[in-house]
Amino acid sequence: MGSDFYQLSILPFASIIIKICRAYTNSQEDFEDYYQEVCLQIWRSKDNFNQQCEWSTWIYRISLNVCLTYLKRRKSGDKQIVSDALPEEVIDDSKAFVSDEINQLYSAIKHLSETDRAIILLYLEEKSYDEIAEMIGSNSNNIGVRINRIKGKLNKFINQKD
Repeated sequence: MGSDFYQLSILPFASIIIKICRAYTNSQEDFEDYYQEVCLQIWRSKDNFNQQCEWSTWIYRISLNVCLTYLKRRKSGDKQIVSDALPEEVIDDSKAFVSDEINQLYSAIKHLSETDRAIILLYLEEKSYDEIAEMIGSNSNNIGVRINRIKGKLNKFINQKD
């Protein structure tokens, strides 16, 4: 992957990738594997980007697909890819998640279903119901109902831990 492509097309969206990868992993090693696989898949699929959506939407879709695919592989017992070290910029960004409240939220999010995790992550990124529906393959009314239910589940989980 060329450093220009990484610097211009991936790094500005690293926070999106980090949040999604973090929600689907339980260790730093897994996080790094997922992150690098997402970057690789973005690079591989760049020629398929047809500009029918924003680049950030494309990044979300690829990130979610990679994380869900890895999660399914892990459940079926397939081996994970062992990666080299992440770029320094990503390591610095991943350390941004050190507050107790954020850790508690991510812990609660990990208890949600795969689809609910994707929906709430997109909601936390302030995506509209229409954008979330497009990415998930649903309709915006359904997304609104699901977000309210997800919020209830998260509140219940977080309040049980207190």
